[in-house]
Amino acid sequence: MALDDILLEAEEKMIKTEQVVQNEFAGVRTGKASPALVENIQVEVYGSMMRIRELAGISTPEPRMLMIQPWDQGSVQPIEKAIQKANIGLNPAVQGKFIRLVLPDLNTEQREKFCKACKKMAEDGRVAIRHVRREAMEQLKKHGHDSGVTEDEAKKAEAEVQKLTDQYTKKIDDHLAHKEKEIMTV
Repeated sequence: MALDDILLEAEEKMIKTEQVVQNEFAGVRTGKASPALVENIQVEVYGSMMRIRELAGISTPEPRMLMIQPWDQGSVQPIEKAIQKANIGLNPAVQGKFIRLVLPDLNTEQREKFCKACKKMAEDGRVAIRHVRREAMEQLKKHGHDSGVTEDEAKKAEAEVQKLTDQYTKKIDDHLAHKEKEIMTV
């Protein structure tokens, strides 16, 4: 395995980690409605588990309201139960073929709780990136001696892995700062 391949693989894993953290942040509630709050909630319907986004259209007709319109009338009740079970602080109101979710105002305590949850998600992302760095360093040391790579090239590759680690850790920190600002904005 060439040094470039190791670096590319490490960067791909770091990109995926950053995307996972962003997706987790999207599921955290802020002051305004977002389909990401409910789209990944698992619903037991048709004898299997499916996400709400696979069963219904999700829209935001007002800044603090979500409207879920199931494609099949029979999935309205299971979706309602799944939202209640998800414990996201929203009370679904069934109105015929629609499920309406009104987002209540967040108080300071709730906002701080959501910020704390975001910080944990960000730390998990940073840990995952450091894990990718460790794996890449181990591969560089292992394959660096096998393929006749010079010591200077190996050191340069290790520095590049550290640079990638710092870059993606900073990106996660930036996403966290943006999300915290979004949550704390009244």
